[in-house]
Amino acid sequence: MSAQARFLLLVSPLMEHSPAFERAAALAKAEGAALHILAFDYLEGLATAGLVNEQALEQMRLGYVERHHQWLEDQARPLRKLGLTVTTEVAWVDDPLKELLIRLKEEPMALVIKALAHESRLSRLMFTPMDVHLLRECPVPLHFVHGVHHALPRRIVAAVDPFHRDGRYQGLNDRILHEASKLATACEADVQMVYAHDLSDLAAQEYEFGSGAAFFSSQAAKQLFAAQGEAFNDLAARNGIPPEQRHMILGNPAKVLSSFADAYNIDVIVMGRVGHHGLSRLLGSTTETLLYRMPCSVWVVSPEMLE
Repeated sequence: MSAQARFLLLVSPLMEHSPAFERAAALAKAEGAALHILAFDYLEGLATAGLVNEQALEQMRLGYVERHHQWLEDQARPLRKLGLTVTTEVAWVDDPLKELLIRLKEEPMALVIKALAHESRLSRLMFTPMDVHLLRECPVPLHFVHGVHHALPRRIVAAVDPFHRDGRYQGLNDRILHEASKLATACEADVQMVYAHDLSDLAAQEYEFGSGAAFFSSQAAKQLFAAQGEAFNDLAARNGIPPEQRHMILGNPAKVLSSFADAYNIDVIVMGRVGHHGLSRLLGSTTETLLYRMPCSVWVVSPEMLE
């Protein structure tokens, strides 16, 4: 008998309830998983308070952590009444990303869930938000919760790129579709497969056309369309996606996916992470662009994840 899967819900240090609690509970119940709720606390003022009495400072820290833990227990109590196995923890750390990555190595989780923390564009230019760091480095599937209409997802998109030329990511599209299909089965949802492609970039990079107009009127464009369509349909067929659930759409990936999600009331977009260390990309666009433009929740599959 296999061990029970464990989901990790990473919550804010501000003791704020978010839709991520309901989403995490609904997913854990649907998939029969245990749920661990974790908060990383670190208040700069309290951590560096110039108190002469070090013991008094430590008591203040312990008191804050205890209050936060009690708040988490208050959130967990109704979830346990639903039959879920829920544990809670508050840890005082000054580098939550480093601590989380260490924990995921020592205690693997099947899924990390977190409410998306919205940052202004200016703020994102000045420093890299925690969510983007997670997107680049989290070794397990990562679910950013945003724009929730249903606690349990009803409509899911698998965003694929079957024409990606980098051999390091071979098999990633199949993992995306596997993850999306597994989620859909647990939630009794439907899956739409979307390939958003921008041929103008390919034209400039690979076919040396000076303008998009020249490329689209060329024989090379027809050949490329045909090759992409064949790769897309082959990927869909071997993953059991019927023709009516396949969508190959020309345009900027971020704009296409955002518009599709908005038009069809999508609950979750499942996509793959491509690249590392500042060069991370999702389907031809920057992580920041896609993550913060989606009107729905995002589920990210790492290329290193092994089934």
